[in-house]
Amino acid sequence: MMQGKVLFLDLTTDNEVSLRMLKALSSDTRLAILSYLGDRTINVNEIAEALQIAPSSATTHIQILEKADLIRTKVIPATHGLQKLCARTYDDVHIHIEHTEKNTNESFSVTMPVGQFYDFEVQPTCGLASSTSLIGLLDHPASFYEPDHVHAQLLWFGNGYVAYRFPNHLPIGATALQLDLSAEICSEAPLHHLNWPSDITLWINGVEIGSWTSPADFGGKRGFLTPSWWSTKDSQYGMLKIWSVTGENSYIDGKMISSVCVDDLHISEKPFIDVRLGIKSDALNVGGLNLFGEQFGNYPQPIVLNVNYAHSKNSGNTRTNQQAVRTGDTTVEQESALG
Repeated sequence: MMQGKVLFLDLTTDNEVSLRMLKALSSDTRLAILSYLGDRTINVNEIAEALQIAPSSATTHIQILEKADLIRTKVIPATHGLQKLCARTYDDVHIHIEHTEKNTNESFSVTMPVGQFYDFEVQPTCGLASSTSLIGLLDHPASFYEPDHVHAQLLWFGNGYVAYRFPNHLPIGATALQLDLSAEICSEAPLHHLNWPSDITLWINGVEIGSWTSPADFGGKRGFLTPSWWSTKDSQYGMLKIWSVTGENSYIDGKMISSVCVDDLHISEKPFIDVRLGIKSDALNVGGLNLFGEQFGNYPQPIVLNVNYAHSKNSGNTRTNQQAVRTGDTTVEQESALG
């Protein structure tokens, strides 16, 4: 079975969101609603009729699921008044319940709009779209130089890569323990194609983390967030993929893909973290890439980078590798390590 939208729920942390989701799932009726939705978008009355429950009861259960972020809804005009459409947020929920020693580590998270790339090399089919219109011309790589590229909510290319620089918020003296990167992606075919494999690769700070084979360029039915002006014959949504680099190995959605570990990325050495997504020239499946922002596809998020780290015991007394800062005629020289 093709893997769909996956949620990793960590119960080892005292998290109100986790508790809200578990409470929402502790109902036979709500589980039946999620099962009935599948990968479809369905209105409340149809759900109530199919499950043989009162519309008011269906509405109450849907509100609970929506509050727990297990479904997403939107209201659209109907023949008589308005109707509420519902779509399932996740297809699989993985729950981590292993008890571990209290985690005193910290983390930082940075979101990056898909249009904020600093470097690229793309080949047709290629293009960019904002939430309201195309940016530049179709199948012209020069469109990626358009000033409006920063407003892109969807970008695509048949071969090549896009690169981003995330600000590095790792405190001085801290040690990175794990890096996670998530993005909604899929293959890129002309228009769309439901059998179009593509080997999509992630690089962090120039180190190849690993590849995921997208099975298709999904289209034919509108993505939950995809704007109405965008034709359903074109790419509509992707799959939310999570790359993780730990102290031992690298993973995609929890499945090991390489032996690259977080120390190999040398995160503390630069003020930015370089992220590159693309298709290797020697890939087995050169099927392109669609990259979705928070206003396209099925997931309301851009690219998200999270770094978990630990402070060293003496980091409070140590400052290393600080850049010289120039303000007017005053320069503060780079500081060496202080014991």
